[in-house]
Amino acid sequence: MNRSGLPLFEAIGGEKTVSSLVEAFYRHVKLHPVISSLFPDDMSETIRKQKQFLTQLLGGPQLYSAEHGHPMLRRRHLRFKIGAEEADAWLACMSKAMNDIGLEAGYREIIFDRLSKTAHHMINQPAFHYTGGVISHDLLR
Repeated sequence: MNRSGLPLFEAIGGEKTVSSLVEAFYRHVKLHPVISSLFPDDMSETIRKQKQFLTQLLGGPQLYSAEHGHPMLRRRHLRFKIGAEEADAWLACMSKAMNDIGLEAGYREIIFDRLSKTAHHMINQPAFHYTGGVISHDLLR
């Protein structure tokens, strides 16, 4: 629920808005030099699943779980090398998509916060930091 008393999914415009957001997002992903290679050339199935997931995440029908079971996002994405740079790139594409569709600022902040937590949870690669002649290794989770 949100300030309108409606589930976020309904408050932002339901299926139409989620669909517009996901379509805009993947237009940016296709062009992004850091993450475009993580996605297949034909993204139709990826887009369909993302629409299902976001619908569910935002309080709409449980479409993703009904078809695929529990999201288990981190486990499902372990085959991809996802570091902080990839997570940030994913979020940058989502931010641009939210701008593209004119998502209201208050809703945008709520959704972006949820997706930021999810994106950073997906990180499965170590981060290397240069610290004046020494490379330190931190595994981000």
